[in-house]
Amino acid sequence: MSDTPIRPDILRIAIAQFDPTVGDVAGNLAKAREARAEAAAQGADLLLLTELFISGYPPEDLVLKPAFLKACLHAVEQLAADTADGGPGVIVGFPRQGQKGRHNSAAVLDGGKVIGLRDKIDLPNYGEFDEKRVFVEGDMPGPVNFRGVRLGIPICEEIWNDLGICETLAETGAEILLVPNGSPYYRGKVDVRYQVALRQVIESGLPLIFANQVGGQDELVFDGASFAFNADKSLAFQMSQFEPTMAVTTWKRAEDGWRCTDGPMSHIPEKEEADYRACVLGFRDYVNKNGFKSVVLGLSGGIDSALCAAIAVDALGEERVRTVMLPYRYTSQESFADAEACAKALGCHYDIVPIAEPVEGFLSALSDMFEGTDSGITEENLQSRARGTILMAISNKFGSMVVTTGNKSEMSVGYATLYGDMNGGFNPIKDLYKMQVYALSGWRNAHVPPGALGPSGEVIPANILSKAPSAELRPNQTDQDSLPPYPVLDDILECLVEKEMAVEDIVARGHDVATVHRVEHLLYLAEYKRRQSAPGVKITKKNFGRDRRYPITNRFRDR
Repeated sequence: MSDTPIRPDILRIAIAQFDPTVGDVAGNLAKAREARAEAAAQGADLLLLTELFISGYPPEDLVLKPAFLKACLHAVEQLAADTADGGPGVIVGFPRQGQKGRHNSAAVLDGGKVIGLRDKIDLPNYGEFDEKRVFVEGDMPGPVNFRGVRLGIPICEEIWNDLGICETLAETGAEILLVPNGSPYYRGKVDVRYQVALRQVIESGLPLIFANQVGGQDELVFDGASFAFNADKSLAFQMSQFEPTMAVTTWKRAEDGWRCTDGPMSHIPEKEEADYRACVLGFRDYVNKNGFKSVVLGLSGGIDSALCAAIAVDALGEERVRTVMLPYRYTSQESFADAEACAKALGCHYDIVPIAEPVEGFLSALSDMFEGTDSGITEENLQSRARGTILMAISNKFGSMVVTTGNKSEMSVGYATLYGDMNGGFNPIKDLYKMQVYALSGWRNAHVPPGALGPSGEVIPANILSKAPSAELRPNQTDQDSLPPYPVLDDILECLVEKEMAVEDIVARGHDVATVHRVEHLLYLAEYKRRQSAPGVKITKKNFGRDRRYPITNRFRDR
């Protein structure tokens, strides 16, 4: 009798793009078991889970704790024992302690045991990633024999660069590439992933399955959108974006290798829809995973707070969102009407708490010290800080997380008040420039995204979209009194922040040189504020925080 394993001609592979929680080892194991049970019910042979699924991704310095690594290993051993039932095998990511150090690993489980281990070689160390800080590189891999099929298992970053890992796997006998990923969202990321995967398909000559996790983790949003390419570069299947789900795909062996014959072809949203859904998912997971029962935000009648309120209601439902109008003498009747109309359209709780008494109290307390000085920004900031204090008091009293509502344009140039409108636990629009805020607001008025808990129709009143933006901290104030028009400002900021362009190159785009220098100066000057700001959803390729790490003390100016 031959010991050669039977080589199947059909392999049914389940891809689970689920939403693990960092540190919840028991909960993540339960989700893996849930996925395996569903995969078994659909007749799958193999379940592919995502990168570091057992620990949640990214676990950051949690992997420095031996107790955490021990818990993750025990969970993998339990999942391996489950496979003794003859059901689907499993590929699952987890952090492990090896002889050389800690590894970002993937385990292949079948027949009640671990039949293969892969340690990640290419550890990303840029932008939002700092894996070299906590992991060591693995050795060049070979394929893992799973029930007679040789599987190549490159882990995430290993397909993004030209280290030849996929080619090596092909040369050593791999038949299919299965790639567990923790690939965060930014605008246009799906197309980028396609190009990355296609390059590896072309170079290796093998089909490739890209499995990506879903969910929010602090500032990062993982959007799923798992897919595969056949060896002939045709799209084999495409799973949905921003939705935890599982798909079972059928692969058949032919003379020229394996080919997918059955899998989903989901629509991938574009531009404003994708950004909006990323904001909702990131916000929902931050609130829920951190155990907040409700949220509260100041609703000023302006565009930023209105969009944040819409995102909050879509993410959590109207019953978990409290909005508060905090008027002072400069608050216009127009703003009163717009704030009330917005809250009514969204169906959320709406309160009015005037701030005249606390503001006047502060001014009275400081009157002797301020005597003989001119009224200005200090007095304006007292209004903002009174509002921030009241919102924090509501948070303390009712256990609601304060939502802060500043956009990326304001945070870039420091048009925000520390311990005032910057107060809050999370900011869903932190990485949206002002013109993107308008674009997403217009999109939301015309569409209800899948899974949203908010109402259809115009949830952001048209007048909010059409009126000139203003902080209303002094009579007849508008943002454009002291800033360039937002289309101009946003373009300059995108050049400086996302593209790191030189001033002369920005001027060559048609911008005034003095304006560019002023915006650059404000950008650097506000770094200390951004260091103290709440986390928020990453939408662009370079957000403030994880991606852009500039010194606070910094005298460089591009002259």
